Amino acid sequence: MALKKVKGSLERVLDKNLQDLVRGIRNHKETEAKYIAECIDEIKSELRQDNMAVKANAVNKLTYLQMIGYDVSWAAFNVIEVMSCSKFTYKRIGYLGAAQSFHDGTDVLMLTTNMIRKDLGSNNMYDAGVALGGLSCFLTADLARDLANDIMTLMTSTKPYLRKKAVLIMYKVFLCFPEALRPAFPRLKEKLEDPDPGVQSAAVNVICELARKNPKNYLSLAPLFFKLMTSSTNNWVLIKIIKLFGALTPLEPRLGKKLIEPLTNLIHSTSAMSLLYECINTVIAVLISISSGIPNHNASIQLCVQKLRILIEDSDQNLKYLGLLAMSKILKTHPKSVQSHKDLILQCLDDKDESIRLRALNLLYGMVSKKNLMEIVKKLMVHMDKAEGSYYRDELLCKTIEICSQSNYQFITNFEWYVSILVELTRIEGTRHGKLIASQMLDVAIRVQAIRPFAVSQMAILLENSHLLANNSQRNGICEVLYAAAWICGEFSEHLRDPQGTLEAMLRSKVTQLPGHIQSIYVQNIVKLYSRVLSQAESESDPETINETSALLLEKLPMFVQSADLEVQERACCVLQLMKYIQKLQDKGGCSVAQEVASLFAGDLNPVAPKAQRKVPVPEGLDLDQWINEPLSESSDEEMTSANIFVPTGDDHRPVYENSKPAYEPTEGELDRMREVREQEQLNNPHYLKPSEKSSKRHSRASNGDSYNDIPVSEIDLAVPLHVPGLQSSDKYLQAHRAQEKQRGSSKATRKMKRKRKKKGRHAASTEEEEEEEEEEAIAVAHQVSMAIDLPDGASLSDQEGGGAGGSQDPHKLLDINLDEPLRDDEILPVRTHRIVDGIVGLPDEEKTGEGAPEKKHRKHRKRHDSQHKKEKKRTKDKKEKSEYPREDVQEEEEEGEEKQEAAQRLPLNHAPTPAAYKLPPMASYQTLGENTDLRLMYELRVDAMQSKRVVASIVFVNLTSNQVKDLELNVLDSLNTKLQRGMGACSHDPVSVPFQLPPLAQNEGQFAFSVDAISVPQRMKGTLTYIIKSDQGSSQEKLDFKLPLSCSTFLVGLPCNGDAYAKLLSSGDLADKHSAQCRAVDSDLSKILAKICFYAHFSIVEQVESSASLYSRSIQGHHICLLVKQCADDTLSIDGKSSNASLLSNVVSDIEAILSRTQ
Repeated sequence: MALKKVKGSLERVLDKNLQDLVRGIRNHKETEAKYIAECIDEIKSELRQDNMAVKANAVNKLTYLQMIGYDVSWAAFNVIEVMSCSKFTYKRIGYLGAAQSFHDGTDVLMLTTNMIRKDLGSNNMYDAGVALGGLSCFLTADLARDLANDIMTLMTSTKPYLRKKAVLIMYKVFLCFPEALRPAFPRLKEKLEDPDPGVQSAAVNVICELARKNPKNYLSLAPLFFKLMTSSTNNWVLIKIIKLFGALTPLEPRLGKKLIEPLTNLIHSTSAMSLLYECINTVIAVLISISSGIPNHNASIQLCVQKLRILIEDSDQNLKYLGLLAMSKILKTHPKSVQSHKDLILQCLDDKDESIRLRALNLLYGMVSKKNLMEIVKKLMVHMDKAEGSYYRDELLCKTIEICSQSNYQFITNFEWYVSILVELTRIEGTRHGKLIASQMLDVAIRVQAIRPFAVSQMAILLENSHLLANNSQRNGICEVLYAAAWICGEFSEHLRDPQGTLEAMLRSKVTQLPGHIQSIYVQNIVKLYSRVLSQAESESDPETINETSALLLEKLPMFVQSADLEVQERACCVLQLMKYIQKLQDKGGCSVAQEVASLFAGDLNPVAPKAQRKVPVPEGLDLDQWINEPLSESSDEEMTSANIFVPTGDDHRPVYENSKPAYEPTEGELDRMREVREQEQLNNPHYLKPSEKSSKRHSRASNGDSYNDIPVSEIDLAVPLHVPGLQSSDKYLQAHRAQEKQRGSSKATRKMKRKRKKKGRHAASTEEEEEEEEEEAIAVAHQVSMAIDLPDGASLSDQEGGGAGGSQDPHKLLDINLDEPLRDDEILPVRTHRIVDGIVGLPDEEKTGEGAPEKKHRKHRKRHDSQHKKEKKRTKDKKEKSEYPREDVQEEEEEGEEKQEAAQRLPLNHAPTPAAYKLPPMASYQTLGENTDLRLMYELRVDAMQSKRVVASIVFVNLTSNQVKDLELNVLDSLNTKLQRGMGACSHDPVSVPFQLPPLAQNEGQFAFSVDAISVPQRMKGTLTYIIKSDQGSSQEKLDFKLPLSCSTFLVGLPCNGDAYAKLLSSGDLADKHSAQCRAVDSDLSKILAKICFYAHFSIVEQVESSASLYSRSIQGHHICLLVKQCADDTLSIDGKSSNASLLSNVVSDIEAILSRTQ
């Protein structure tokens, strides 16, 4: 033994620790993957050793590898081994590895329940603390359900360290197991008044986080939180409480009256900026509530705005951002209070931080009015010209359009100015909002009828200068404006001064370089312009113009027919055929076709409502999800791709305006080599003129320099933007607006002097606001906006539509529980107990009658139960009440019988309920696996319906001696079809360590997983349990041999099945295999026989008629089994079965015969 310890110490010295691993990874940067693969092989060998220190070191290194992105899920079982170590240093490493690598899908999590429960009940508070910390990272619904009661018990611990951790992890428990919220909430509420400030802060955090999504359930806590807010000095607790009040105030406006005074005091007194910001946020939430009835709330608003101005003027960018964010909330309800700080907001547009500038832009959106719109837009245009970086410039452009178009152009008084602004925005090159500008041009031209002549004239100028815009043909570039220009000039061609010139501009050859969708609009509107030219020429009797225009179209349209875009081709072909037909009519002479061509485009167009398509009713019989044509198979797709040799594929068929693949850029060394090769070729080329000596010397001097990139380049500042002749500038409208404002200002001053003489005193401020509102409404609007929109017949416009199920997966929805109702009797946290504690087949009589250790355990459990609900009672009174109870063994048997009867009734027998007068006997699924003088093994087999190749054996280890049993190792010999799941790296002969020890006369349960390939053949797997018994005389190693039977009925799942589905399954023809058998059951009652079959063989009853019944079950691999059980007159039982697997069916029927022939 001493030599073994020395050897283990030497191995630990020679093994690599975490520092060596990190150092090695840094030293192998070029071969990191190979080095880590070697390290993982070393770690696997370390995990096979018995020394726990070596295993802990290996898990520590695996945790680091997982943090840098390597998968270590294969070592999950080894992590659990280290977690179960009694030494805290190793246990902490194990829990850290579990917290890093375990997740909901980790299979071995089911093995950790008892181990974590043991750590939570440890006398060492640090063991319980590390268990709580690790559990919070890999908590699942099953673990939360099984451990909720243990965690809640720690909330009453005498150690604040454990109480704080237990309170915090309860939040994760509620998310995973919402049924625990109501039973645990009273105790959580008690922690709000805990004497320890850390526990109190933890309880505030948990409740505030719960109330963040469901605030209405926590209104009853408002008085308690108000008391905490006025008494606590912890700023972080105050921030959480104030946030909670901000969520509660909209639900209970009366709460705002009590909050204003303490919040105002905090705003005046606190120096913590974070607390100040939350106080302002909550004050805003209080004042937003209209029904709060707070008098003189303007003073509170002004106080908040002044404090926010201090934040915005601060040099800290974070405080500045928060100040702008809070200012935007005030802007929604009190815009006048924020508009007075317009100068400060505009200064933020010059800030170096882009996020500050964007937040200031959002504020400007709500600060505009009819009076200041033109001024604000002018400043935004100036900033747009100076903006560095395309992203911020695009945001400025987008925000400018949003400001002008908000509320159906409510603040625009002159639409000629707005059209001029849109035209000026087309000068910005490289923008990605060309489509937005185009949509605004279309919307204004359609909805504002009075502006159409001006808009058409500006769009015609853009079309004539389209070569300046067509250079930027990127997707959604500024060339998108030509889409709107062509459509407006075509649709409203009656306002064109020179339709012939516009038509010729649209037929230029460079138009074919535009994107396909713009070309298609060009083709469509060319016909409209031709119709206008044709009408004018016929009215003026000018056949020469008609012939020239027709010839021009016939000459230019073929270039659109040759377009690569299918839409352009189709429209151009139709228009070309139309022109040929018109030319034939014109050649006949004396035929007027202008009216017929104009009738093709007759009628007015209205804007379509945003949700109009959604409101179109789907015709009956139309399935929108059905394929119009059946999808082609993969093989046919391959054939088609190989056959399309004339159709360009891939990048060749990409539109012109899409970005092409990035070109290859050679390195500097490659450029130098290419330059040398080129110079050598030029030197040997007799046809190349050689440079003179002077120039060669100059060249050599230049080549000796660093690079040609070092040549200084002077920057040219082009302050004058692109100028298109004929376009109107928005400056003249701004100057006219300023002149009007100046005139209104002088008249306002005279009116103000007169009103001052009449009205003085407290109504002065309100009078000024009323005057401003009157002036705003008095500003005349030059053009009216049409509000007509198109909707399907019978549909109405609504805003409360849309919105998918985006938050349907939010776990907080399950926590929307009424906490004010009293707890029901059934609302208790589940206490996980083994079903084999009482009433197990094969236990001695003294254990069944409640004597010995189980009796002590029962009494202890009942005392704990009484102490939880009756703490105020004394122990003497408790003993007196115990003496009045009936005998424990009798009561146990009665309760056990009732539970077993309820369990039998919960079986799938609900399709054919057992008669009420009949009482089913208790049935236990645990059976004896093996037994000697030291131990007894009881087992139960379970399957998972979601995993078709796994079965779990729950084995109960019962210590029959008065000595301690430790170092239990279970080994089962693998067969061809079934293998015991061991840890990664373990061979097929390695045993599996049982993660617990057995005190004297104690028992515990372990779960072992087996992988199964074939389920149609029963098996008996040989196994051995080795263990060490520690007695007074010393320790001795013993073993217990057993055979684990795996019958075919083990792999069945008794799923419920109704009669229709059962009949359909029988008639489908899938169940081709049949098997019949006759047996004589021990019991003569059919209900008892069916209960046995359902319980032990995992079947469900479909239908029961007198002396026959139909049963159904399905294997974990999807095999259906249907049985017909008949009770004959001679008490024999006939079993007829159908299935898709003959071997499985015959073995299951044999299992049923064995079940019915054995006594209970």
